[in-house]
This record gives sequence, C-alpha cells and structure tokens, in this order.
Amino acid sequence: MELMTPLFAILCPIIAAPLILLSKRHPNIREGWTIVASVAMFALVLSMAPKILSGEVIECIFFQTIFEGIDFGFKIDAFGLIFAITSSSLWILVSLYSIGYMRALNEHAQTRFFFYFCIALVGAIGVAFSGNLLTFFIFFEILTVSTYPLVIHEQTPEALSGGHKYFAYLLTGGCFFLFAIMMTYYLTGTTDLTPGGISALGSASRMILIVMFFCFLLAFMKAAWMPFHSWLPTAMVAPTPVSALLHAVAVVKAGVFGIVRIVCYVYGVDLMHELGLWLVLAGIAAFTMIVGSFFAIAQDNLKKRLAYSTISQLSYIILGAAFLTSNGIKGAMLHIPFHGFMKITLFMCAGAIMVATGKKNISEMAGIGRQIPVTMLAFSITALGMCGIPPVCGFISKIYLCFGAWSLDQYGIIFLAIILISSLLDVIYFFPIIYTAFFREPEGERSGTGEGKIKEAPIFMLVPLTITAIFSIIFFIHPNTLFIFDLVNTAIAELGPLFGGI
Repeated sequence: MELMTPLFAILCPIIAAPLILLSKRHPNIREGWTIVASVAMFALVLSMAPKILSGEVIECIFFQTIFEGIDFGFKIDAFGLIFAITSSSLWILVSLYSIGYMRALNEHAQTRFFFYFCIALVGAIGVAFSGNLLTFFIFFEILTVSTYPLVIHEQTPEALSGGHKYFAYLLTGGCFFLFAIMMTYYLTGTTDLTPGGISALGSASRMILIVMFFCFLLAFMKAAWMPFHSWLPTAMVAPTPVSALLHAVAVVKAGVFGIVRIVCYVYGVDLMHELGLWLVLAGIAAFTMIVGSFFAIAQDNLKKRLAYSTISQLSYIILGAAFLTSNGIKGAMLHIPFHGFMKITLFMCAGAIMVATGKKNISEMAGIGRQIPVTMLAFSITALGMCGIPPVCGFISKIYLCFGAWSLDQYGIIFLAIILISSLLDVIYFFPIIYTAFFREPEGERSGTGEGKIKEAPIFMLVPLTITAIFSIIFFIHPNTLFIFDLVNTAIAELGPLFGGI
C-alpha cells in the first residue's frame, strides 16, 4: 500500500481537475474540490516522510518504456520529498488565497483558472517524484503547458504577449532538455537519477560532457538564470496567485530543483570538478544574484521588483549546488522551501495591497502600513527573511551557503563576499518598501484631501499570507517543521560519499 502512496498523491489534483469543470455553475463546490484535493495531497505527501527518513526510497513503476533501462514511474528520495512537501503545503494556502482574490476582483474564467491550477500541481509533484530524466521531462513539460493559460488569463494584448514570450522560452528549454536526455542515454544506457552521479558518464569525452551540461542548463530556463531570465518579469501580467505559483510553488522551483538534480545526481562532484563546470555554474549564479538585485532596485512596480528579487534569490540555490560542499548543498536544499514560504508571502501581500488599495507601484504606497497593518507586517517579516536577517528562516539557509563558500579551497572568499553583497542589495530594495509603508505620510493627508477608508483584503486572502509569514518564523525557531531539516540531512547523507564522508 505504501508503494502506491505517490500514485494516490498525484491522483488528487488529476481527479479534482475534471470535477472543477463539472462544477462550473456552483462556485462553492468548485472551489471545495480544490481545497479537498490540496489537503488530501499534502497529507499523502507528508505521510511518506517517516519511510524516507528511515533511509528507504519509495518506488512506484507504472510501465516499462520501449527503451531498455528506462521505466516510467516514481522514485521518491529525500530531496524529491522536500520539493513535494513545499509544493503541496503551499498549494493549500495559495488555493485559499486564490478564492479570495478571484472573487474580490470578480475575475472572469474562474473555472478555467482553478482547472489549470490543478494541472500545474500535477506537473510540479510529478517533477518532485521523478526517478529518471525521462519521467522528469514529461512532468516538466506538463508544468510548462498548464501554466501558459494562467499567464495569459487576463487575455489583454499585454498578457498574450507575455504569455507567448513565456511559452517560447520554456518550450525552447524543453527542446534542449530532450536533447540532453538523449545524449545521456546514448552515453550511459540509463537516465536514472543516481546519488553521486551516473558513473558511466566519466568515460565520455570532455567536450561532449561540457556541451551536454550546457544543454541541461538551457533546459532549466525555468530557473531564470541570466541572460535567460526576461520571461519571468514579463509573466507578471498574470493574476497575483499565478505569480505566487510561478515564483514560489512550482515553475521556478522546478528549474532550480532540476539544476541541483543534474549537478548531484547526473554529473556528480568528481566530474563537475574535473571539467571545471562547478566554477562556470558558480559564476553564472553569482552574476545573476548581483545583477538581478540591481534590476530589482530600479523597479517601482511592486510585482516586478519581487520578480527580479526571485531571479536573484533562485541563484543562491544554484550557487550552493555549484560549491559541491556539504554545507553549500545543504543551504541550497534548505533555500527551496524557505524561499518558497517567504516569497509566496510577499506575492500574496502584493495582491492584497492591490485588492485593498488599488495600488501597484511602491511610490504610491506611502502610509499603507497604518491602513492595512496585518498585510504589511507579514510583508515586512518575510522581506527581512529574504535579506537573511533573523528571526526569519532565510537566515538559516544563507548562513549555510556562507559556510559552504568559506569551505572552498579556491575562490571561497570571493563567493562569500558575493553572498554578503547580494544580501546587502536585498536590504537596499526591500527596506524602502517597508519605510514607505510605515513611515511616509500618505499624499492625501499631506494635501488635506484624505482618502476613503481602506481596510484589509478579504479574509480568504489575509489568512494564507499570515500563515506563511508565521511559518517563515517557525522554520527559524524549529527548522525541522514538516520534517524539512531531517529530510535535508538525509539527502546530504545519501550524497555523503561526494564529500569524503562529511
């Protein structure tokens, strides 16, 4: 029965999706299916943690493909379960938030919205559960296709243009992904994700391995590393719950999750060092961290500032993986859920601000902290966490990344300085928002005209963002909430031989 748990988990959104379509004329029932499916999936995903923590791997093979050595099915390890717990837990909260948001703005095509939301989570959980590259690819592309209708939801010329750019980038990445998978299979006869890497790759020529690695990097444009990042700010034309889905729950996290998989489960430490690819990857990540932060500083639109912040923050995960040290990879793995909870809070706050006040630009938000204090307090807490300031969980993942950089034999001090500089830039683009909201006087009050009474966003929006903000602090106090810290340690133990037994 335990072996079927992954199948039951992924069936939750698959079954809910058609039920949502059938309940089009009954909004409460339609959204009820979304909540029931999200809670059931999270419970099933979480139930797998004790077995994984005992050192076992859960396999669920559906069928064998025509290619020898490749099965279509799931193989859940500790790292995959971290991503699955992050996605499934946040799906519950973003679903509740979506109900409040869509109803408050009387959005059109709500049934279509919730349907594709379900399908997107099928892709995300499938990626987390994939035991080989082919299964990973299939669910990765399901995630791409299902999120396109969400990006163009508004159906304005701007939304359609943003959606086309989004689709073009990510489908192009899919082509590179398929090519890299074919190369891997040709060279090794397998596409299994193996802790420590696929040993047979070591016999391939240096040039082929380097080309294949760059194909994998291009495959994961979802990670928004520069210069292949512009689809992400453009996709901010989507409704705020979709932005939260893109930035915290599914799409970009699938990208960085994939890069960590390639580094640790396809190439491995020795090959990454031998080919010098770790330094190339670290250089790309460092460049993206710094430049992404400078772009964020220049944005007045709140969602776009958060989008460029995401571009920068995702590269912390890539950088930690590139270090190829125990602490570096631990920091990268921890930053996946911790960033997820913090960033989804920030985006939900942005949507709540827009619903409550109608304001989208930071320059217009003077004094709103006194008008919608719960929303802005949640925003401030998680903004501190993004900067790496305690008592928010971002401090923990960043400190491990700093330890990872410090333990490098070469370039350690340079990468440590880059992490600290990037964190300082986080302060520069987040603190003005907090200052504007709480300490600047609203224009209406200065001019004597005043504004109508502004109140907090609907309760369906306010409760989820409050919960995620609270969890961002809980993770700092007790990092093993939802088994996160133990799962990270288990994943590192599986990779233990990579680090000389560390």
